[in-house]
Amino acid sequence: MRNLDVTTLRSFVAVAELGGVTRAAGFLNLTQSAVSMQLKRLEELLNLSLIDRSSRSVSLTASGEQLLSYARRMVNLNDEVMSRLTDQAYEGEIVLGVPHDIVYPAVPRVLQRFHAQFPRMKVQLLTSFTRELKEQYRRGEVDVILTTEIGLDADGETLGALPLQWIGAADGSAWKQRPLRLAFGRNCIFRGGAMKALERAGTAWELGVETDSDRTIEATVSADLAVTAMLEGTKPDHLEVIDHGGALPALTQQNINLYAAEKGKGEVVQVLCDQLRQALMRS
Repeated sequence: MRNLDVTTLRSFVAVAELGGVTRAAGFLNLTQSAVSMQLKRLEELLNLSLIDRSSRSVSLTASGEQLLSYARRMVNLNDEVMSRLTDQAYEGEIVLGVPHDIVYPAVPRVLQRFHAQFPRMKVQLLTSFTRELKEQYRRGEVDVILTTEIGLDADGETLGALPLQWIGAADGSAWKQRPLRLAFGRNCIFRGGAMKALERAGTAWELGVETDSDRTIEATVSADLAVTAMLEGTKPDHLEVIDHGGALPALTQQNINLYAAEKGKGEVVQVLCDQLRQALMRS
């Protein structure tokens, strides 16, 4: 009878999810050599190659992909048993605010991992616009927020940056019309920069849709009645990045920032922030 070691499986999952041995070692607070040795032992135990080492980037073999699903479940079950039977220390609630467009794919993974580690801590997820989240944070209504903005306040931390892109209907022509019809949310932090970019380029525009509903914007753009701006990698599948060949001005990059107020929940808030850093810096 051969038995799989949960510690080894945890290292394997970390390498697969974080994209490399270096990041996994930092996340697990282990040395790179220790993580590499655990992967080697796991491959020897199973007599299978789990990691494709033919390129510089880390990717899983077919066997590795199959094992990953089992490994996640085994690690999560181990953590749940240990937490529920032994951990009486952490109970309470953390309110996490995230802009709509950067919730996926990183935040659900973080919530799942955090819950496994602190099953008695409830994370209440709020999704809203950056301006509203920052106001709630200043009023003390939210413990941790992510934002998408050009700058950074003194108490924040920039995790990364993504460029804005012009988004339109698939094979659409609305971007060719003048004045250019725009569709933006009333509180969207991207719209001011997009309008200024058009004005600097001398491109005539009009605000065709101003709404509080993301679905309204998506439907209008999908119908080829307007264009909008979104962060790289966040557009819905039914819309496309406009290949305008320079007919529209370039847009700015937006920082993905993190703000956290400990409020007596210092350790668990720090863990949540660390997990957000790992997830967002990779994505």
